[in-house]
Amino acid sequence: MNSILSDRINQMEESATLAMAKKARELKGQGIDIISLSLGEPDFKTPKHIQEAAKSAIDEGKYFAYPPVAGYQDLREAIAKKLRDVNQIADAKAENIVVSTGAKHSIANVFMCMLNEGDEVVIFSPYWVSYAEIIKLAGGVPVLIEGNLENNFKATAKQLEEVLTDKTKAIIYSSPCNPTGSVFSKEELEDIADVVKKKKDLFVIADEIYELINFTGKHASIASFPGMFERTITVNGFSKGYAMTGWRVGYICAPLFIAKACEKMQGQFTSGGTGIAQRAALAAIDGDHSASKEMEQAYFNRRELVLGLLKDIPGIKTHVPEGAFYFFPDVSAFFGTSVGDYKIGNADDLCLYILEKANVSLVTGAAFGAPDCVRISYAASEDELVEALKRIKEALSNLK
Repeated sequence: MNSILSDRINQMEESATLAMAKKARELKGQGIDIISLSLGEPDFKTPKHIQEAAKSAIDEGKYFAYPPVAGYQDLREAIAKKLRDVNQIADAKAENIVVSTGAKHSIANVFMCMLNEGDEVVIFSPYWVSYAEIIKLAGGVPVLIEGNLENNFKATAKQLEEVLTDKTKAIIYSSPCNPTGSVFSKEELEDIADVVKKKKDLFVIADEIYELINFTGKHASIASFPGMFERTITVNGFSKGYAMTGWRVGYICAPLFIAKACEKMQGQFTSGGTGIAQRAALAAIDGDHSASKEMEQAYFNRRELVLGLLKDIPGIKTHVPEGAFYFFPDVSAFFGTSVGDYKIGNADDLCLYILEKANVSLVTGAAFGAPDCVRISYAASEDELVEALKRIKEALSNLK
């Protein structure tokens, strides 16, 4: 029946993170004790004041109608103010903000509005799984520049300059990064900005969704640099730092012509994001941020815990992530090993082996552009992390 479906859907890869999470849920449904370290899903509850804002919005009864396509004006103004005050993006105004159904939706809007067939987008790799598929869906061509383990998986401005062509329309990166947890410093971003400004009509999509989980204490937004506001689409949202993944609220801050284009696109595809969720998002951005700080500290503590446990597993090589809640270790030492009927040829095989023998779900690094690695989410309780790493260590020790 594939002939009935469009070429675009037949050629699209399934999200590896969602696929592994689905498999883990199926095994859990069979009564198997699976520890899931595959999704970027905070295990904290949404802070109470955000929940209460949503309840109040329901009780008020004013937010059941279709919201404005680009988001409620007061939310857009609050986001713009936050970007000016916190991110030093001085030119940010409400008119530059488009609120969407999660940051993934925001990114899809941007690429659908910007790309023509054959346009190239440089992706800093390792990269979040959906970048390349969204680019291809929009008719673009992903071009990868790879950061290696020795450089904390961060590609450089020099690498960027070497791959630019007449067809390059944009670059995209995340910082803090999913899947590596690496953070670009202000100096590194300034070098990237210098390359971008040399090329006419080259734009940056800066994915800053993990901004509030940054252990360096120095988050830098490339849109804040001289001459970069008009070249940058900043993507952010409420999922990670406020434990609001299921609320589905993301946004862009972009030059006005791009913001207007995204509003036009969104008006045809989804209209405005859920009204109640937007009222919760306003409470998040305007309210008490102490819960976010407590979550950030908890993630730091978990990073330290998992780092020690990973260092105790022979064959695993890892860097120290500076933000987000992932480790991205190199596991290539296990390629070519086997036990019983299990033969490990790559990271995909290793993830399936660990799922079936250790009852722990991870995600293959191949989905993120790094086939020698696996992604481990530490957005889980400390007890679960200790047990999961114990199981992984035991399973890997059996491979010869």
